[in-house]
Amino acid sequence: MTHQAVRVGSLTLKNPVLTASGTFGYGLEFAPFFDIEDLGGICTKGLSLAPRPGNPPPRICETPAGMLNAIGLANVGVEAFCTEKLPLLRERGVTVIANIFASSIDDFVTLANRLDREPGIHAIELNVSCPNVKTGGIEFGRDPHLSGEVTAAVRAATRLPLWVKMSPEAADLAAVARACQDAGADALTAINTIRGMAIDPERMCVRLANRTGGLSGPAIRPIALRIVWDLVGLVDIPVIAIGGIATAADALQFLLAGAHAVQVGTASFSDPVAPLTVAQGIRAFCEHRGLSIDDLIGRARTSATS
Repeated sequence: MTHQAVRVGSLTLKNPVLTASGTFGYGLEFAPFFDIEDLGGICTKGLSLAPRPGNPPPRICETPAGMLNAIGLANVGVEAFCTEKLPLLRERGVTVIANIFASSIDDFVTLANRLDREPGIHAIELNVSCPNVKTGGIEFGRDPHLSGEVTAAVRAATRLPLWVKMSPEAADLAAVARACQDAGADALTAINTIRGMAIDPERMCVRLANRTGGLSGPAIRPIALRIVWDLVGLVDIPVIAIGGIATAADALQFLLAGAHAVQVGTASFSDPVAPLTVAQGIRAFCEHRGLSIDDLIGRARTSATS
């Protein structure tokens, strides 16, 4: 049997497949379908200091090769997660990456401090695609200085591995990535959703109450792959890939591009066992060829064009 474990900085994952934040709840919702602890890990629904109801409906709509969502980061809040959800995940032996978001650096630090003292949290993923209320609403992830500032502040607040989730809408993504690396990020995850919208011609109105939403699914996979390829060449820390990954073949593209792991997101809405199927498919691919995961990572960067 080929070696499937992969290291992302100081964290070892049993395999390179995780779930993407916001698409897998807190993991427990999918436990009736398969053993979620068999995955490399789960990224929680984004956690805030206080519970959030999110945006009013309609807040999801299907699009060609994907979906738009304007959920509005609805979640139970970090305290309820730590007391109600995390103990059950810990009992199952799940590798938990806590995704957090806030509108100020102080709140990011408070969240990191709260999670840092909880056994069963294996890493923190920063969602920097949020407006900073202290700088006129500029998104952290669009600005290299702000991205570096929030990364450095959270790095100082926790001993846990720190991943920063890249916004594809940054004007200079390379500068943002380098700023996060220089500020102490252990890995980058890429990419977050891309803003889009849809209009219903029959009703002659927008399909989402929020008007715009985040586009995800196979439609964004070529964009995500290009960004992951670029980031791998720009930084010295691991890159974790997200964006339209629904099959093992999809995931293998990102690993071959140099990603150390992948996150399955939108695919879980139509197929609850998609992340496990992807992990099993990668294992079968490797076993058929006698390769380890490490043999795959970045291989396309040195291989000749077919």
